Amino acid sequence: MTIGQKIIHLREAGNFTREQIAEKLSLPVETIWDWEGDRVCPKWDEIQRLCGIFGISDDEFRDKTEPDSEDGCRYFGTDGFRGEANADLTAMHAYKIGRFLGWYYASPLSGCMQKNYRPRVVIGKDTRRSSYMLEYAIAAGLTSSGADAYMLHVTTTPCVSYAVRQDRFDCGIMITASHNPFTDNGIKIINSHGEKPSDEATRLIEAYLDGKLWRLGVSGDDLPLAQGEKIGCIVDHVSGRNRYVGYLISLASNSYKNLRIGIDAANGASWSIARSVFGALGAQLYMIGDEPDGVNVNRDCGSTHMEGLCALVREKHLDIGFAFDGDADRCLAVDEKGNVVDGDAIMYILAKRLKGRGMLGGDTVAATVMSNSGFVESLRKIGIRCVQTAVGDRFVYECMQNNDFSLGGEQSGHIILKKYATTGDGLLTAIMVAEEVCDTKSTLSELASPVVLYPQFVKNVRVCDKDAVMEDEGVKKRLCEAEESLSGRGRVLLRRSGTEPVIRIMVESETDEKCRLLAESIAEAVREGGHILE
Repeated sequence: MTIGQKIIHLREAGNFTREQIAEKLSLPVETIWDWEGDRVCPKWDEIQRLCGIFGISDDEFRDKTEPDSEDGCRYFGTDGFRGEANADLTAMHAYKIGRFLGWYYASPLSGCMQKNYRPRVVIGKDTRRSSYMLEYAIAAGLTSSGADAYMLHVTTTPCVSYAVRQDRFDCGIMITASHNPFTDNGIKIINSHGEKPSDEATRLIEAYLDGKLWRLGVSGDDLPLAQGEKIGCIVDHVSGRNRYVGYLISLASNSYKNLRIGIDAANGASWSIARSVFGALGAQLYMIGDEPDGVNVNRDCGSTHMEGLCALVREKHLDIGFAFDGDADRCLAVDEKGNVVDGDAIMYILAKRLKGRGMLGGDTVAATVMSNSGFVESLRKIGIRCVQTAVGDRFVYECMQNNDFSLGGEQSGHIILKKYATTGDGLLTAIMVAEEVCDTKSTLSELASPVVLYPQFVKNVRVCDKDAVMEDEGVKKRLCEAEESLSGRGRVLLRRSGTEPVIRIMVESETDEKCRLLAESIAEAVREGGHILE
């Protein structure tokens, strides 16, 4: 419901005419028409006087517009606005997002009814070269709309989420493309609770990016610019990052002086923080992927390229290894034998740990449909249920919130421990796994051994139109044939990537060979349909 629609609803409910409202406010009746048609937005004092006429509080007047569904999701996917830097995502996009957020958090659309309110927004970024360009553009947009921009500089996504909650910012912004190559970048928006924003807020941003100011109840060619002393400030907020480091250190109850730990920081946002945290905890630390130069983030390193960390653990005879992605919201592990321990196995270890301490809400783990069937069966054997959601840590977190679950995550290493964080946190995950190793005096391979995973193969296919692939009859037929050939001893999953022009084909079966053959068969059907992006 728009502001105009809200005024109409309240006026009619109170049996007021437009003429009566105009007379009480000493305004022309044409102004009321403009408000109700969402051609002009009422000023602060006018909204407050309207509330007095209708006999309601400021809170009751709070409203938000909702553009038609066809206008939504042009820019923002499941993990923010992401694309190739200066092609899909430009500095102008970043500036306009800053402009919108600076205006929005001082407007009634966000629920703010305080006149001359000055929003506070905290910004973090990863190490890719374009992050600096986008950071400055966002800060310029925020301050020109009258908001203050607090700069965390290079830091992780969970650090931004922590800072938003602890320092009570209106929102947070993280500039990152996570596990994508350095040529890509993205803008993640984090609400005042440290969570991802609502679809409603995202659609409002998209309406502004598309120049549809009337949806925001704004007249004129653009949002108003702050002037004079109302122009926002840019504030160095490195202290917020330091407090996050201290928070992580405080969560460990063991000294790691007897642990030889390998870290692959992906040449990304965690390269400095990981060293500070595990160094302070006393670990004998061996690091790779800790020399970012702006163009090497995720390049043959990090959680998407585990070979380097596996080799490091074996060569140095380490006890354990942890690999993060570009913004460190995910973590994969390597055991003392040099074998990868994926997100499913990590969730099993942490679920068992929490259940043993009476801290596993509902004795249930929230995972996605990409989690391995063997993981689900392994949980069942120790009395833990697994609820599976759509792919995306947002959906996992929503499931956890709605059901009061304390643990959830993805096979890719996004692990959410709700007691400690509102988002996936790779460093937090690593600390909790290390704690279990210390507390049980077990090796990581022993802790993960009960999880017997079914052979699984995932093939990523770059396509021109993800929706067209999902609707292609030839692809559907090949998918049905694959499912029939499994005869209930496995499964096939075809899904769109939320951040890339990619269709993901996942097959679980009795053998690796059969998984690959079926995935390749479905990929061939995609090719035959003319959907491949060359």
